[in-house]
Amino acid sequence: MGKEILKRITIDPEFCHGKPTVRGSRLMVTTVLELLASDMTIEEILADYPSLEREDIQACLQYAALLAKFQSIPLAA
Repeated sequence: MGKEILKRITIDPEFCHGKPTVRGSRLMVTTVLELLASDMTIEEILADYPSLEREDIQACLQYAALLAKFQSIPLAA
């Protein structure tokens, strides 16, 4: 994890209310993560979003992993 994620995940208050997006587009990181969580394969996501690159998906996962290191959310028992 390093500089590559900084090139692929951007946060701009002018786009998507400042939520993290993929390379300055309007595709939010949360959307990519939700697609993965819904059991879509990387290949299916890439087919549905032609501007997306495999490395973008990897950067979304790295971003989520980084957030998980610093923030925890209590889950209901």
